[in-house]
Amino acid sequence: MESNIPNNIPQHVAIIMDGNGRWARARMMPRVEGHRQGAKALKRIVKASRELGIRYLTVYAFSTENWKRPEAEVSSLMKLFISALNDETPELKKNNVRLRAMGALDMLPKDVQEKLYEAMDMTKDCDALDLIIAVSYGGRYEICDACKKLLKDFEDKKISIDEVNENTFRNYLYLPDVPDPDFLIRTSKELRVSNFLLWQIAYSELVVSEKYWPEFDFSELKRCIDEFNKRSRRFGKTGDQIKAESEEK
Repeated sequence: MESNIPNNIPQHVAIIMDGNGRWARARMMPRVEGHRQGAKALKRIVKASRELGIRYLTVYAFSTENWKRPEAEVSSLMKLFISALNDETPELKKNNVRLRAMGALDMLPKDVQEKLYEAMDMTKDCDALDLIIAVSYGGRYEICDACKKLLKDFEDKKISIDEVNENTFRNYLYLPDVPDPDFLIRTSKELRVSNFLLWQIAYSELVVSEKYWPEFDFSELKRCIDEFNKRSRRFGKTGDQIKAESEEK
């Protein structure tokens, strides 16, 4: 891995892996080839994240809205997903990387569900890096799902209205044990969050990369981390308050 590793490594990095199709189109290749190269880019970034000491890496692989794409493309993506799970799960386990998934997983084809749960079970005891795949995922869908679970507990008298706050609501999200992302990277120059982790990124820093996802590599990840480290995260406080708290430490 390259030198000049950033001094301050974030605990949790989230990435919207955008631009596979445009990368392929610019090279007059089929979109599926862009997705294949995108899978290779993910492998590179998982390796880099593991070596850097990032604890959680959450990537947006397939949204609830992506089900509206042409059937042939969706089918190719699902086959690519199964192939990647077959090829990479042993490597993830070898490198102590735990695979997790979040989303409306019951919407996935049965063979994809089976392979995904098998891969998660194989890596469940790994604890160096949690690789979280957001698949069949939508931020609004997750929040609606959480509301349904909360209302069910309210009906069963497991929770009262007075107990509902940000902390208790978080317990109804898909992965409540995972801390919020320190920052969110979006590739391919796009400037929107696309229904990704709407609850969790409330105070995450946003970093935009001009690279298409298949081009994303360690040097660009490092650049994004360096940019994040220049930010002043105030969480609603003033700069003077943050400075005073830092001086007290």
